Amino acid sequence: MAGDALTEAYKKTHPRSGELHERAINVFAGDGATSFVRILDPYRPYITHARGSKKWDADGNEYIDYVMGHGALLLGHSHPTVVKAVQEQVARGVHYGDNHELEVEWGELIKSMMPSAERVEFFSCGQESNLMAIRLSRIFTGRKKILRFVENFHGWADEVALPPDSPGITSREVKTIPYDLNQAEKELATEEYAILMTEGGGAHMSGQVPLDFDFVRELPALAHKYGTVWHMDEVVTGFRDAVGGFQSLVGVRPDLSSLGKIVGGGLGAGALAGRSDIMQAFSSRTPGEKQVLHSGTWNANPLTSSAGIATLKYIQDGKPQAKANQLASYLRKQGNGMLKDKGINGWLYGRSITHFYLGPIEFEPADETSPPSNDINNVVGIDRARLRLDLHLLNRGISTLLARMFILSSEHTEKDVDKTVSALADALDAMIAEGSIKKA
Repeated sequence: MAGDALTEAYKKTHPRSGELHERAINVFAGDGATSFVRILDPYRPYITHARGSKKWDADGNEYIDYVMGHGALLLGHSHPTVVKAVQEQVARGVHYGDNHELEVEWGELIKSMMPSAERVEFFSCGQESNLMAIRLSRIFTGRKKILRFVENFHGWADEVALPPDSPGITSREVKTIPYDLNQAEKELATEEYAILMTEGGGAHMSGQVPLDFDFVRELPALAHKYGTVWHMDEVVTGFRDAVGGFQSLVGVRPDLSSLGKIVGGGLGAGALAGRSDIMQAFSSRTPGEKQVLHSGTWNANPLTSSAGIATLKYIQDGKPQAKANQLASYLRKQGNGMLKDKGINGWLYGRSITHFYLGPIEFEPADETSPPSNDINNVVGIDRARLRLDLHLLNRGISTLLARMFILSSEHTEKDVDKTVSALADALDAMIAEGSIKKA
């Protein structure tokens, strides 16, 4: 079978990764992987080192990388500025267990780059900042309920998980609605919601299901009309496409904003930024019934602070963001031209994170940020063809996030993009030949 041929070809060029996978499946319950997006039949490559836009596996195979630390590496792998900062800091100390100057500088940088950040609080990851946004909003409003938009991703904990009715989840206070202002107002008008959560850019990694800018601009006034805190999850989008994050592109000021990924320069970190009156709950001078005792062993540890500072300083002029966006635009132009020439139902869209739609074409998108379908199942679905494409691309030296998206960095080049489009074209030809996909 064609599928067997593809798998066997992969195994032949990835024997050491295969050996590591055999060890992994006896350790990790998730089919040998430590995140569900790293599960692939027969296995994903096991990486040994990375630099710039490239990474290499245990068998010496080279990849142009479009996973980029799940979006954390705007500056690519092992950027010299970040490496230098971390190397110098690790010699001074990894964890002081006390206050230090680096955390102050890191927070000041966030405040200077994101005007809505009147106060900043650090966490170990972006999901933690989302969970704290919920708690603060409940304290501030005296309400419990959470209003969310369909497919918007905020983590895996109970009240933010997708779908809300997943096994083992308790989320009685959560209501999920489509991108519809009338329905949003109908729910908010009950005056039962503490928080309205919105993923920066739109659902899944900066907008696989994108948000219309005009729609977003209506949300703060609508939330405030009914006494609800408006929260923007910028864990992915914070500082990625613009210095001030997605909110600066749209021209809005959230009450609370969650940050992660880029804010830590590639090390695990999260931050919550927002209105000082809401975040006053962290103060020891706040009455006990309104106070939050926020602990966290790794909050703003010196090592992570050093990486975050180095990254934010480097990107605060906006040049790395501009380069990543320029290269992403080039990828979309070249890739969509190739798809059209081959008569394949596919479309590349987005910003510096470019999503790959593969499915029925319902209409011609008005711009490069939208998919050619309004059917969310078509847009977010992961079928067998998608997973096979992922393996085909790995066999051709291209590493993506489940073949669903290409995450660009400032270290990618037009040469990288040209090779990628060529590999994608070759992979799609192979899939047509084996019957995995059909032409339009």
